[in-house]
Parts: sequence; C-alpha cells; structure tokens
Amino acid sequence: MPAKLKVFRTPIGFHDAYVAAPSQKAALTAWGADVNLFARGAAEVVTDPALTAEPLARPGEVVRKARGSIADHLAALPASKPRPTPSATPARKTPPRPSRKSLNAAEAALEDAEQAYAAARAAVEAREAAIRRERRELDREHERTAARLEKSRARAEAAYRAAMAAWRDG
Repeated sequence: MPAKLKVFRTPIGFHDAYVAAPSQKAALTAWGADVNLFARGAAEVVTDPALTAEPLARPGEVVRKARGSIADHLAALPASKPRPTPSATPARKTPPRPSRKSLNAAEAALEDAEQAYAAARAAVEAREAAIRRERRELDREHERTAARLEKSRARAEAAYRAAMAAWRDG
C-alpha cells in the first residue's frame, strides 16, 4: 500500500511551491533544498482542501502558485523615498584615476629583458655553431694527419723489420 501523501508548501519569491509527498524529506528532495526548510520555519504542511487539490493530483511534482496579483505585489512595495536635495548631501569627489606609469615602466622593462635575452641567446647559438664547425674541421685535419703518420709509421716498421731480419741473417 503506497504511503499517505501530505501536501507541503515553501515560499519562493512571489510564488509558493507546493508538493504532495509522503514525508518532509521527500518534499525537500523535490524542491532541491540543501537545508531543512521545515526546521527553519520556511516550509509547512498545508491542509486547506483548496490548496491541496492540485498537488495531490500530481504527486511528487512541484506546483508553483502565485501569491497575490501583480497589483498586490506593487501595493506591498514601500513608498518611494524622496531624493535628497543636492545641498543636503555633500558632493562626492571621485578619486583620481590610478596612474599606469609604474605598470608601463614594468612592462617596458620586461620587454627590454626579453629582447636582451633573445639577442644573447642568438649570440650563444652562433658561437655554438662556430665551435661545431671548428670541431668538425679539427676532426678532419686529425684524420688526415693520423692517416699520413700511420702510413709513415708502417713504412718505418717495414724497414725496421727488414733491417732486423738482415742483421739476424748476417
């Protein structure tokens, strides 16, 4: 047997939100409330048959009903206050606009630092490229010299071995 439904109401702006639910917790869930509106006195059980008919026809669904007419809402507004005369209130001076001078100087200093860094980095990269070229040239020169000296050593070794062989035979 389904639980007996009760009708609960909470105000939302110019409307009341009604919901037919089996418990206060179910009503709070239907309203999407994060706090217990019943404990705060912001929600209540409704027993008036004229007000409960529509929510009971649509259980679990939030039914919004306007509280009074637009004329009632406008009548409830406080009377407009007269504007003070200029002599009654001292004129407010607006403070001067803050200066961008220090911000502009900081931005210019940052830009100068970025340009100096880019120039220094380009110079270092150029030196690195020159050193790589110099190292390649040094390696080629070493290979040529080492090959020439190796041939010379091989000839000297062959002459030495021949001379030793002649000396032993000798």
